[in-house]
Amino acid sequence: MSICINSIPPPFLLPNNHPNSLSFLPSSSFISSSVTLRSRSTSSPPRLLPLSLSATDMDTGAGLSLFPLHRCKTIHLVRHGQGIHNVEGDENYKAYMSPEYFDAHLTPLGWQQVDNLRKHVQTCGIAKRIDLVIASPLLRTLQTAVGVFGGEGYTDRMDVVPLMVANAGNSSCAAISSLNCPPFIAVELCREHLGVHPCDRRRNINDYQFLFPAVDFSLIESDEDTLWKADVRETIEEVAARGLKFMNWLWTRKEKEIAIVTHSGFLFHTLSAFGNDCHPLVKKEIGKHFANCELRSMVIVDRSMIGTGYLTTNYPGRIPSGLDLPSDVADKKTEKGPDTNSDL
Repeated sequence: MSICINSIPPPFLLPNNHPNSLSFLPSSSFISSSVTLRSRSTSSPPRLLPLSLSATDMDTGAGLSLFPLHRCKTIHLVRHGQGIHNVEGDENYKAYMSPEYFDAHLTPLGWQQVDNLRKHVQTCGIAKRIDLVIASPLLRTLQTAVGVFGGEGYTDRMDVVPLMVANAGNSSCAAISSLNCPPFIAVELCREHLGVHPCDRRRNINDYQFLFPAVDFSLIESDEDTLWKADVRETIEEVAARGLKFMNWLWTRKEKEIAIVTHSGFLFHTLSAFGNDCHPLVKKEIGKHFANCELRSMVIVDRSMIGTGYLTTNYPGRIPSGLDLPSDVADKKTEKGPDTNSDL
């Protein structure tokens, strides 16, 4: 489900009633061809765009658009593996109120899910392309992030700290290496629905820094959890607004391919704000609930020059500078030598 570099995007997906210029697309809607374009329906096979289509057809009937690659960013969204709170909570919602699930860690099944996703990202090539891993600063998301995207074969060295120490969060897992993997940062904007549920309350950052030494927690302002309230739960609108704020912040990052390990509620309410102007099947694909340890690849599109980065694969042409002649004319002039009187 990953984006290819020479891809052509279909129509942009806009957030509901949001003036912001970032659009969201499932990257499965992109294909790696400069000629073949996928139709808007996810159930239709790829097809060739007829050369006789008019500009009006392109804008209305075909529903296809071109967009500069450097104004796009690929993100791989991941929900954490099964946590101890999910076992009973998925059957009985009231179980999420239990204090014993404070900052819930992964279950043994959750770690198995992490191992399976790790094999997938390595097999399909995502692991080699990711520039950055972002994780919500809760135990289950940090465990999932380092377990899926961390390095191999940690050995105790004074000059290299691990991504995760052995048995972090009652995991019974060996330490995870920080070598040969992307950088990891923790970001509070992508935390789960805040308030009331103890499983969504984080511990002090100092505790996480001990358990995950190579993860960067510098973007988190407070050591203590000042966002979670025991008697006040975020509204759905507040979660969605925080999600859109996170997406806009994400666009300011220089990295072009980013993995985000977060939570089902945050993902659902954030993604539900996108896709109203596209085919219903595409909106459904964007907004459906995530299973534990599910990964979906998406593309963010900047439609109004928020970012002005330069794409390294672009080439300006006409270098060295000179007349831009048709090849047959240029060949004849080369045979005759330079003609200073020519108007060509």
